[in-house]
Amino acid sequence: MSKYRNIVWFLKAMQEYTRGGYETASKHFVVKDLSADLGGRSFMITGANSGIGKATAMAIAKKGGTVHMVCRNKERAESAREDIVKESGNNNVHVHILDLSESRKVWEFTEDFKSKHSSLNVLINNAGSMVNIREVNFEGFEKNFAINTLGVYILTKGLIPLLEKSSEPRVITVSSGGMLVQKLRIIDLQTEKRPFDSTMVYAQNKRQQVVMTEEWAQAYPKIHFSVMHPGWADTPAVAKAIPDFYERLRSRLRSPEQGADTVIWLAISPAAARMPSGKFFQDRKMVPVHLPLAWTRYSREKARALMVRLEALAKRAQPSAGRSQLNCPIVDISGGPQDCIKKAA
Repeated sequence: MSKYRNIVWFLKAMQEYTRGGYETASKHFVVKDLSADLGGRSFMITGANSGIGKATAMAIAKKGGTVHMVCRNKERAESAREDIVKESGNNNVHVHILDLSESRKVWEFTEDFKSKHSSLNVLINNAGSMVNIREVNFEGFEKNFAINTLGVYILTKGLIPLLEKSSEPRVITVSSGGMLVQKLRIIDLQTEKRPFDSTMVYAQNKRQQVVMTEEWAQAYPKIHFSVMHPGWADTPAVAKAIPDFYERLRSRLRSPEQGADTVIWLAISPAAARMPSGKFFQDRKMVPVHLPLAWTRYSREKARALMVRLEALAKRAQPSAGRSQLNCPIVDISGGPQDCIKKAA
């Protein structure tokens, strides 16, 4: 079945995820959807110093929005900020330094941000990682999982109280169409028991992002949640993480601006806000989260089990948990979804 998924997915990807796929889809875009004045609205964008994140920050700054760039590297972040301010003429662009792989610091960042800011209208979870060799962070979490799944979980959960009291709040998570080849996994989240394949680990993390978005939409109806696939874009992250893929398909990759288009649409368009919360988007359209006949569907119970597990792991990294909690071993969860709920509780 995994071979079937991979073949079907690749055929779909070559048609839809490339620059040509964007050009075909964009013929049906409504230009006025992006003609918003964003003065007075604030946007947080992770991974905003390059690629899709920078293109998104630039577009929002040009429309008058206040931009909070959350980046790992201070020098690159400041350089990107200078570019954005110079081109947009908007000085309301702020840099925050945070490494999403450091789970405890993500908690600390959310608390600090809430203490200094009275509102946040839109959170864009754009930063992602594909570490090709299995590594763990200070808390013992595998780094891809720590950044792509747990980091997104902690940052979003930590900022939800601020989002809920802000006007027309939205949360957009930049996922990947690669998640279509993965069934949801709620055990061995750290990839300790199976061979480590960074591409599949990344795809699994992106499937987990879809599930998180679906569950948050149910739990927090005041906020509009969405998750999206930007297509295959020509970004520094892609060139570094998967160089062979990048070289083979470079001429067919989308520009960062094309990859960012649906992120921006979801973040600012009134049309996007009218779409159901918790859905998956590609090129400004709501699209399925499963390939036909691919056997990747999951029950609500299994989705809930993932959220319970993530909450337990997030609390383990929380500063208030104390150092003894941070140094305790990660307890794996085995069995079915109901077992997961019981053990994680």
